[in-house]
Amino acid sequence: MERHVLIHDLASRIASLRRSHPIRVAIDGVDAAGKTTLADELAPYLKGCGRPVVRASIDGFPNPAVVRRRRGPASPEGYFHDSFNYHALLDALLRPLGPGGSLEFRRAVFDFRTDQPVVAPLERAEPDTILLFDGVFLLRPELRDYFDFSVFVRADFNVTVARAELRDVELFGSPEAVRLRYRERYVPGQQLYLASADPERRASVVINNNDPLQPLLESAV
Repeated sequence: MERHVLIHDLASRIASLRRSHPIRVAIDGVDAAGKTTLADELAPYLKGCGRPVVRASIDGFPNPAVVRRRRGPASPEGYFHDSFNYHALLDALLRPLGPGGSLEFRRAVFDFRTDQPVVAPLERAEPDTILLFDGVFLLRPELRDYFDFSVFVRADFNVTVARAELRDVELFGSPEAVRLRYRERYVPGQQLYLASADPERRASVVINNNDPLQPLLESAV
């Protein structure tokens, strides 16, 4: 399927959803699967459907470095269990936009680059807003009931690591360092997630994004 067709069809499906509160959409998948790109592409389509859109990411809710690395900087278990502050995510964003929520939310609480809290402005959503929230590990048990619709972006690890070598080289210093970090921490951490949470079975939609120009809609609830 050509990408623009898939994006249009997916946006139409999301825009058709109606609740008494904002629609909270999870864009899940392994590292470098294409989650952020998909969310960014969906946003203008949804706005074109007349729906207000809030974009946010799990990257705005990391734990401090001392927590993220307490099992060791290369620990897969540490990546899966310790990377993000889910209590803050629920309190600042997902619950306020959910049933009976205040509609007042923050898009971020912490900056992993500076390892400091973020003073994000308190914003107010309209009831017909759509939250597009991208990130890893989003369909784990403690989060999945707080999303009204979910997309799992599938891509093979050999594909995602190759993408990461280009994307993350500035962060880690060299393609070799990127490959090492993915081999030791990110890929096995994601394998823990896939085995324990079975996100593809939980997702509303699964998209095969091995070829971003020709993504495939593999399953839909």
